[in-house]
Parts: sequence; C-alpha cells; structure tokens
Amino acid sequence: MARVQVVEVSARDGLQNDPAFLTTEQKVELIQRTIAAGIDRAEVASFANPKAVPQMADAEAVLEGLGTIEGFSSIGLVLNTKGFHRAAATNVTEINIVVVSTDTFSQRNQRMDTIDALAVLDEVVPLAKAAGIAPTVTLAASFGCPFEGEVPLERTQMLVERAMNYGVVEIALADTIGVAVPADVKRRFESAAQITGGQVPLRAHFHNTRNTGYANALAAVEAGVSVLDASLAGIGGCPFAPKATGNIATEDLVYALDRSGIETGIDLPKLLEASEWLEGVLDRRTPSLVSKAGLFPPAELTTS
Repeated sequence: MARVQVVEVSARDGLQNDPAFLTTEQKVELIQRTIAAGIDRAEVASFANPKAVPQMADAEAVLEGLGTIEGFSSIGLVLNTKGFHRAAATNVTEINIVVVSTDTFSQRNQRMDTIDALAVLDEVVPLAKAAGIAPTVTLAASFGCPFEGEVPLERTQMLVERAMNYGVVEIALADTIGVAVPADVKRRFESAAQITGGQVPLRAHFHNTRNTGYANALAAVEAGVSVLDASLAGIGGCPFAPKATGNIATEDLVYALDRSGIETGIDLPKLLEASEWLEGVLDRRTPSLVSKAGLFPPAELTTS
C-alpha cells in the first residue's frame, strides 16, 4: 500500500490571515490535537515580522508551550536571516523558507524580487544545517500569480534547480492562490522530479480556491509526490494574495487518501474531533466537508 505523509499547516498558514486571534494556549492545543490524531509533522509558527503578520507574533511562545515531542517534527516559517535566528533560538526542528515564483508577488510578500529571495537560501541553508535544523523551501505561486498571471513551466524548472543547488532537503511547489488543475500539477511535479533526480524530496501545497485542490492533491500523488500539506478544517489564505482562500482541509484529504487505499497513519475520527473543536474556537463554520457529512460507511453500518 502506498503511503503519504500529511503535513499539518493550520497553526501557521491556517491562522496567519484569520480574523480570529487564537491565544498561545489555543494554538498549542490545536497542534497537540492534530498530533493526537497521528500528525507527525506540522508548521507551527511563522517568524515573519509581527507587524506584517500579527497573528504570528507569539511564535516563540508557541514553540515553548509545545515543547519537544518524540517523533514529531515542528516547522517554522522564515523569510530572511533575521527570521532564521529567531527560529533557531527555539526548539524548532525544521525551517521552511518561502520563495515566491514571480517578482511582483515576491515584492508584495517579501519586499524583494524572486532572485533576491533565492539568495536568502544561500545565507540561511548553511546556518540551518550547522544548527542541526533541516532547511526546506516552498516555491509559492508555482502554478499562477494573482498579479502576473500564468507562471511558465520554465520558471518553475529554474527555481527548482536553483533551490536544489543551494542544498535544501525538500522542495515544495505551492498553489498559493488555488488556480492549478491536475494536468498542470502532474506536468510540473514530473518535471521537478526529473531535475532533482530523486535526490531532493518534493512536497505539494494546495489551496481549494477554485475547488480543484483535492483533485490536484491526488494528481500530485499519481506523479510520485509522497508529502502533502493540508490545514485542519480547511482554514487559511495568504494575506498578500487577493481572494486567496483556505488550504485543502486535512480531514477531507485524509478521507480521499484512505478511500483510495493510500496509507497516512492518521486517525480520521480523532481528526474530525479536532476539526469540530477548532470550529468552536473560531466560532464560525469552516470549509471542510467530511467534518459535516461524516465518515462513510457510517459507524452504525460497519462490522467488526
């Protein structure tokens, strides 16, 4: 049976643009609830400028409250060397560096063009490795940009090759604004795999803005990707991308993978309990559907 690792991003990408400001204790509980459901890797905080992303201002406190958990890898988002040094002062296991695929979006997101953002890898990757922290990169807006439109395949290929040469241990292609379709997902990941030659694992990050996120996730798996990002309850969005809505919901993704015979190691009923808890904390309906429709077959029809 195939196996896919699901990386939980609700505590970072899910909350960074949310109108509800969770307390540090609530963020820690959110992460702990997903760990209890079987998540073994999660984005837990962003070390971006708190003035730009105020929901992430308590990054250090979240890491302190979470502590070190055996078998669990905590990921901190960093945009520059200053952010890395903040992350390195905590017990974070991994750092994820964001490089936006287009210059216009990169300027809006990080106040630098794409090539300058790539240069951050040159500074941060050696520092991370020296500190025993795994450096990964997310190539944001790999499938389309809200300001420049289509992203040429050649652009993605160039960024994958450069990121690989900087020594990152994983490369994610992200559909930040939710414009991808399965055919393009397969094409880009197959192309990226040819460049990396299997030396650097690939990860996929999808938003469900145009209701193609789950089809894209399954297409990525068909293309050989074994690591997928998802956000509990489907919350999230990018504060710098117009109309960018939530990530694919972790429970909906796990349901689709489970029913497709793909192992995740995640307890879906416990995940649904965590999703119900989060909806209560946010005090609003969330985008996920399995949390509302329930499992199939329903419990009363299953036999031991």
